[in-house]
Amino acid sequence: MPESSGRVAVYLDFDNIVISWYDRVHGRNAYGKDRQRITENPHDTEVAERLKQATVEVGAIIDYASSFGTLVLTRAYADWSSPVNAEYRTQLVARAVDLVQLFPAAAYAKNGADIRLAVDAVEDMFRLPDLTHVVIVAGDSDYVPLAQRCKRLGRYVIGVGVAGSTAKSLAAACDEFESYDSLPGVTRATTDADDAVTTKDKPEPKTPGKTRRARSTPKSDDQAEATSLLVRALRLGHDKADADEWLHASAVKTQMRRMDPSFSEKALGYRSFNDFLRSRDDVAELEESGHERLVRLREQ
Repeated sequence: MPESSGRVAVYLDFDNIVISWYDRVHGRNAYGKDRQRITENPHDTEVAERLKQATVEVGAIIDYASSFGTLVLTRAYADWSSPVNAEYRTQLVARAVDLVQLFPAAAYAKNGADIRLAVDAVEDMFRLPDLTHVVIVAGDSDYVPLAQRCKRLGRYVIGVGVAGSTAKSLAAACDEFESYDSLPGVTRATTDADDAVTTKDKPEPKTPGKTRRARSTPKSDDQAEATSLLVRALRLGHDKADADEWLHASAVKTQMRRMDPSFSEKALGYRSFNDFLRSRDDVAELEESGHERLVRLREQ
């Protein structure tokens, strides 16, 4: 992680994160199917319960953003007259979040949140030249040009999005990308589809007191992609040094995140990067001596 002495701007496409998390908890396209019921009768017992189960932990997002430095500004974009979003107003204001009102989208304003957020962010880059970090909380590929522009203007760009609902192109455009699901303080979503997935990789230990919305089991494809990413990063490291030279584990992780900003060992079910490396002992050797953690590609 970069030094925590930065000055950070946070931009939340709030509708995007609320809808994406609802779909994550209740299944693909669940919000679209329930939209009319939610709009017409948000206080219906069943509707209210489904909304409660898919509550977004705003504090977890803001706390994560603050780990990069001082929060200079935090803005959330949504139609705050909507009952779904209105439920969050008190806690957002309590965390000093500026609420930007977007009126109900018509055909001519389909991407209103995207455009307004992007325009404000670019303006802030020039208005506040001391900004060092930009956190974009969204999952839409429409934000790729914004992430690229912020990087060209010398800012470190962090993306936050819901797993399964974030465009890979957006994750790749950021310097660093974190899944909302893996943020500290977030109760992970478990869908029926997740329950059907089994894997031989290290399972997530049960935690007393957790509700059913526990961490979803990472899919085998995700585990295989992470292993391939590790191997490529180690090979790159060895190419720059001697073929059998030990590499610092922190440098290997940095290289992995440069190649794939969405990589997160926590999202894969591991408490630390060292645990992730230990689980890959068939491809990587880990040397733990004192405070140093060294790793190298295992000879095949």
